[in-house]
Amino acid sequence: MTRSTKQHLIEAGLQMLLERGYHGLGLDALLAATGIPKGSFYHHFTDKEDFALQVVDAYMALVHAGLDACLQDRTRPPLARVRGFFELTQQAYREQGYLGCLLGGVGQELSGVSETFRAKIEACFAAIAARLAACLEEARQRGEIPAGRDPRELADLLVDCWEGAALRSRLRRDPASLGAMLDFYLGSVAEPVRGR
Repeated sequence: MTRSTKQHLIEAGLQMLLERGYHGLGLDALLAATGIPKGSFYHHFTDKEDFALQVVDAYMALVHAGLDACLQDRTRPPLARVRGFFELTQQAYREQGYLGCLLGGVGQELSGVSETFRAKIEACFAAIAARLAACLEEARQRGEIPAGRDPRELADLLVDCWEGAALRSRLRRDPASLGAMLDFYLGSVAEPVRGR
């Protein structure tokens, strides 16, 4: 099945946003890279902001597919499923040359100047944390993490820590920060239970 014009633009735009950021994404460069005429772009998107917001939606669809694949795998314990999602994400970063998380990059670039993007990116992070919190709640019920811990707080902290590690891995073009953060976080969350 061939890609639609809109899908082709979004896929190219995702890579360009990762590489160049929002301000570095020129529509002329996007159209030249895809061979798509300007009129076709404006048939699908009202402007550059609308385009970038739809690229974020497409990116989130990929994130949710990864969350589905990992967190719904009931053959693995909950914390192993959480680790599996972040290892899958780390693999995607590697394939992209450690350009990091689109949400983190766009959020850092635009949250101070665009309420639309600030709210959009925050909602995306909140949705990821909510999915992780459900799995962490299952881990808590199974005794994998202490009963007194709040799964939503743990999920928010995990997203925050991952985003910081993703930035460091982008700066270094190296995955070490991602792996170290994940090992530290999961070890810290589970340690009090293991130590009983």
